[in-house]
Amino acid sequence: MGRKVGDFVKKGELVPDKTVIEILEKKLNEPNSRNGFILDGYPRTIEQAKALKKIAEIGAVVRLMVPEWIIVERLSSRRICRNCGEVYNLIYLKPKKEGICDKCGGQLYQREDDKPEVIKERLNVYEKQTQPLINYYQGKVPVFNIENNQIDTPPETIIDNIMRELKKANII
Repeated sequence: MGRKVGDFVKKGELVPDKTVIEILEKKLNEPNSRNGFILDGYPRTIEQAKALKKIAEIGAVVRLMVPEWIIVERLSSRRICRNCGEVYNLIYLKPKKEGICDKCGGQLYQREDDKPEVIKERLNVYEKQTQPLINYYQGKVPVFNIENNQIDTPPETIIDNIMRELKKANII
């Protein structure tokens, strides 16, 4: 299943609904999901949302509001070690030596789906497929819009903002 998903990711394509739903259903039936779970980037379509509703109860939706230029800049700055898979970012998580992994000394590379043109196409697909989900979930579950308008905001800061909003609403 991992190889199947990997083929789509390498091409910068989205994994088909049938495959994603199959993986999700298996994962959400595992014991470590019984006390709750967070889905990142799922569902992407109304069809996936309907399938998810049959599998699990959704307590809230978090929508990250980030300008396109920041998304493109951050993703296209990501680098990965060919040896150990360590992830770097040339903006906020730079390796000590350019192009070399701090952890194992391996060569860093840019994934095909992290190139600006691929990212922009993925964002176009997102707008068409995912944007209608906000309307779908509105009024069914709490929807939290978390904004980030700065390119150098650490991921931990965004997570803290999300957690604060979920706590204020007594969801966690």
